Amino acid sequence: MDYAITDAEFSRFQALMQRVAGIHLPPSKKPLVSGRLSKRLRERAIDSFGDYYRLIVGGGDPAELQTAIELLTTNETYFFREPGHFDFLAREVLPDLRPGAGFRVWSAASSTGEEAYSIAMVLMDKLGESVPWEVFGSDINSRVIDIARSATYATTRNEEGIPPDYRRRFCLRGAGAMAGKLRVDAAVRERVRFAQLNLNGDLKSAGEFDVIFLRNVMIYFDMDMKRRVVAALHRQLRPGGWMFIGHSESLNGVTDSFRQVRPTIYRKERGA
Repeated sequence: MDYAITDAEFSRFQALMQRVAGIHLPPSKKPLVSGRLSKRLRERAIDSFGDYYRLIVGGGDPAELQTAIELLTTNETYFFREPGHFDFLAREVLPDLRPGAGFRVWSAASSTGEEAYSIAMVLMDKLGESVPWEVFGSDINSRVIDIARSATYATTRNEEGIPPDYRRRFCLRGAGAMAGKLRVDAAVRERVRFAQLNLNGDLKSAGEFDVIFLRNVMIYFDMDMKRRVVAALHRQLRPGGWMFIGHSESLNGVTDSFRQVRPTIYRKERGA
């Protein structure tokens, strides 16, 4: 059965994603919504997008609402994406760490985990195992969190971005049934924790951080959502903490609570 989504039905999904996830779906995303949800309608033997919408907002099937959210969120990432940020972390941020101090980094839209593990490789290289450091990765999508926890990836897509020294020291190549796979080494994996978390919700449970990576996610938010999320993350940053955002993003007009250090790199004042 072929499904056609009406403008009215698309508007309902627009409003739902805005309300639940803070994600703005412009009219150009109508084919995406139709394409990604059509298979789910067939699997559930539902006749129309309107009926599916009523199912997920009716409150009787919260798991299906989560499924719909996951189908409509985009998850594209790879190891050491935007490598200048990792260089800055290694050369500018970590040398300023007080001896004996703990260190926490949040990958706030971690998708399948490559960003969080990239951060962890840098920390393992520069801080070693004697410093109490941790990387926390979160995403609204529970399916990608499961992939992140497995720390296992196809080599053809992922290994090129990893510096050769890091690939040798912190990654394992699969053999036999695992041929063509790469897995992050246990010593690195054990320092990385993942959890499902909606940036549109209460973020206090995540705790305080020294660095937050919020990259390539604000492009999906409207201005009000950007301001709410950035304000909430500012509260989670320790004084003097750092915020990294994507190269297609800016905090201009969003907040004046941070001091811009470089394009896409911001710092919370020590007295804030």
